[in-house]
Amino acid sequence: MNGPLIIDDTHLVIQAALAGVGIGLAYEEQIAGYVAQRRLIRVLEDWTPPIPGFFMYYPSRQHQPATLSALVNALRLSEQKSAR
Repeated sequence: MNGPLIIDDTHLVIQAALAGVGIGLAYEEQIAGYVAQRRLIRVLEDWTPPIPGFFMYYPSRQHQPATLSALVNALRLSEQKSAR
């Protein structure tokens, strides 16, 4: 089969990169051991500066699941308390 390989499972992306299939995208924490062992290398380092903290993207849809709304509200309250 010719053509691109598209994978939406990070574990499989890492395994494919380790097998030499191509490049992949993963969180640094997930591949730090492989980088330390020189089994994987980082590419485009100038384009991926470290950003402290955690970030969450969520759709701002009108009909958001109640559990997601509760999580977002809890995280906002936690952030407000830690900023004081």
